[in-house]
Amino acid sequence: MTPKLASFLASQPATPCLVLDLDQVAENYARLRAALPAASIYYAVKANPAPAILRLLADAGSCFDAASWPEIQSCLEAGAAPAAISFGNTVKKPSAIQAAYKAGVPLYAFDSREELEKIAQHAPGAKIYCRLAVNNIGAEWPLSKKFGTTLEKARELMLAAPGLGLVPHGLSFHVGSQQTGTLAYELAIAEVAMLFTDLKAAGLPMRMLNLGGGFPVRYQEDVPEADAFGDAIMNSMVAHFGNDIPDILIEPGRAMVGNAGWWRRRRCWSAGACRRMSGAGCIWILAAMAGWRRPRARRSAIASPPAMDPPAQWCWPARPATGSMSCMKRHPSASPSICSPATGF
Repeated sequence: MTPKLASFLASQPATPCLVLDLDQVAENYARLRAALPAASIYYAVKANPAPAILRLLADAGSCFDAASWPEIQSCLEAGAAPAAISFGNTVKKPSAIQAAYKAGVPLYAFDSREELEKIAQHAPGAKIYCRLAVNNIGAEWPLSKKFGTTLEKARELMLAAPGLGLVPHGLSFHVGSQQTGTLAYELAIAEVAMLFTDLKAAGLPMRMLNLGGGFPVRYQEDVPEADAFGDAIMNSMVAHFGNDIPDILIEPGRAMVGNAGWWRRRRCWSAGACRRMSGAGCIWILAAMAGWRRPRARRSAIASPPAMDPPAQWCWPARPATGSMSCMKRHPSASPSICSPATGF
């Protein structure tokens, strides 16, 4: 917790509340900017779309990775230029594509033929980039089974894009959320560089490689600093692209806001524990917000949770995915359950 947060929370504000230190967000942005000066930063708005954060980052020169039309609207209202926004969701509503195109958003992600054709219909002439599934080794929250396509399918789709009136602008990948090492970036760059080079040799106007997010923040264990990721990424880019390095994009979310906020509930510092009934599976947490700090204590540190009938298991909620819901990590689906505060720290 930053001194600024501690000072504010000592004033006993009304609860529940999520308090954010904008100075910490600015510091996080500057740290990533220094670690990867050759990359354009596209803040992943889904991590925390608070208007104050968006205004701060827009004023600092950040670009934005938006997953929905409302997120795009929020960025525009915060002062972001349409050209500084990427519509990074690979499954978009036709109405959202139309609205983004009309607003001047130039860049659209896809990972399937259906999405490519949808973009062609509702955003003619747009720049597109294909998301690939890559090895998520080292990620606490892998995403390789959720988004992305294969190298072979990506090649086919990118070659088809000009015939649909679209501009094949680049490729992208995501090494998984909360990466604990640099290896996944190095492996992905090596793999994707071969396809990028082949497509460029085939005459496509390839200009951009989007490295996605995954940059971590420290919770209970140490993680590599931003400089370590920056060095590994740039060494890999030079090794595989030589003097012809494409435009680099990164999409940090957690790394921008994950250590900048604190959630207070019922007079105790809590990241919120969830009651999972025996025999049940996943717990869905409604109205969850990314960027909440995980508790410093593990489950074993919870002191005498209240007795429940039937018995309950206590688990920490994982970070939310795109949208407004979050599920418990490593548990299958089930019906919603009860949320209660954990012990204080």
